[in-house]
Amino acid sequence: MASNSREIAVRSGVDPDEEPSVDWGWHATFPNGTKIAGALSAIALILMLIGHPTSWTEILFMVIPAVALLAGVAWSIRRGRHAWRR
Repeated sequence: MASNSREIAVRSGVDPDEEPSVDWGWHATFPNGTKIAGALSAIALILMLIGHPTSWTEILFMVIPAVALLAGVAWSIRRGRHAWRR
């Protein structure tokens, strides 16, 4: 078992000399954070429809991005569940 983050990074293919953030443990993405942010943004866009939309353009510019965000979140979840594992 690796004793520190540097050994783990070397084993995962990250060069610690190229990316010094490995030393203090910050070398990852936010897989759940991006999905949550996408879903919350889509919900916010849909909630903006409450009230009095004045035209179809207003509705389309809120619904189409919301649907695209939700589709992206769903695709990301599906891709994560069916990813090749080594």
